[in-house]
Amino acid sequence: MELSEIKKQSEQAAALVCDAAKLRAGDLFVVGCSSSEVLGEKIGTHSSVEAAEAVFEGIYGVLRGRDVYLAAQCCEHLNRALIVERAAYERFRLTEVNVVPQPKAGGSFATTAYRRFADPVAVEGLNQSARAGMDIGGTLIGMHIEPVVVPLRIETKRIGEAFLLCARRRPKFVGGSRAVYNEKLL
Repeated sequence: MELSEIKKQSEQAAALVCDAAKLRAGDLFVVGCSSSEVLGEKIGTHSSVEAAEAVFEGIYGVLRGRDVYLAAQCCEHLNRALIVERAAYERFRLTEVNVVPQPKAGGSFATTAYRRFADPVAVEGLNQSARAGMDIGGTLIGMHIEPVVVPLRIETKRIGEAFLLCARRRPKFVGGSRAVYNEKLL
């Protein structure tokens, strides 16, 4: 698959998730991406900076245009630490860790984010403060999204060869069987 097509799929998916999750300026969007899976290989086996860059460019362009922060999840070799921009680190009061991701220790997507962000910060976690996200290739991002995490079904089902799973948060229901809920928040 062409890198331009991967970028286009990433762009489309990010826009669909932002719209479906009703994200606003200042929200946090988490992405886990296996560049190996994007290329049709088993996760963790064929890291590709080129594929990760195409995915990053598509997603980051959409998020920047909406003033939404991107959190790029590292792989399990770095305990799923994340790369964020300093403004997000400060806004969400995250815990900084000392690591510089590499394609085979952190993953190509996180490495790309670290290289492209103006002032990158590696953080331990997001304290469940992301409002939505994309899991590209089975990277497991749900732990970073504010509860309650609900799946999003969007038109884009794959990025490259990788399965795409998307999620957003919704407020918790409280009040029991007699409660009335705000339909706009569902």
